[in-house]
Amino acid sequence: MNQDMSFANMVLNASWVVQLVMLLLVLVSVGSWTAIFRKVFALKRVNSLNDDFEREFWSGTSLNDLYASAAQNARQAGPMERIFASGMREYQKLRERRITDPSALMDGASRAMRASFQREVDAVEVHLSFLASVGSVSPYVGLFGTVWGIMHAFIGLAGLQQVTLATVAPGIAEALVTTAIGLFAAIPAVVAYNRFAHDIDRVAIKLETFIEEFTNILHRNLGGHSASGH
Repeated sequence: MNQDMSFANMVLNASWVVQLVMLLLVLVSVGSWTAIFRKVFALKRVNSLNDDFEREFWSGTSLNDLYASAAQNARQAGPMERIFASGMREYQKLRERRITDPSALMDGASRAMRASFQREVDAVEVHLSFLASVGSVSPYVGLFGTVWGIMHAFIGLAGLQQVTLATVAPGIAEALVTTAIGLFAAIPAVVAYNRFAHDIDRVAIKLETFIEEFTNILHRNLGGHSASGH
């Protein structure tokens, strides 16, 4: 009896629809965990690169030197460094066109940084919607498999003269496995989504704060001949 009610036997004895649902949920769970681990390492790298650049930015290095370094290492740069580079690029382009209106210079640099900020946030948020979908849909997919399995079990019992718990239990247990797998897929996805959403909000706030601080520095440098220091 213990062997018949083992997890492996319940999966193997389930109807093909329930087995298909189980397979789908297992694949979704694997995809979810893959996305979770990738996001953990991606956010760790983003935070590390942002911290390194912010430390260098406030170390007294000139803006021109920082911009030259950011332009040279654009592919390896972090979000904050790319936002800085986009603002400096637009600022210098406008200065080269001999535009001296402070509002035009600041608006141009601010728009460039805001556009870069949105691209960076979108890049950091990649796969987040997948985790949200897994967390919200997986329990219902598992419930569908359970309902289908219970229907299948009761249809199979319809022709029996005597129905006991021993005859009902295996079919019900097989059906309930899909709910368990659905929850197994959904719970980590929901927990990870909430955690990542919080971490990404912190990254976004940090980037927005940097944009404001860098904008103030550029505004102060308008009184000088170039953006050579801060």
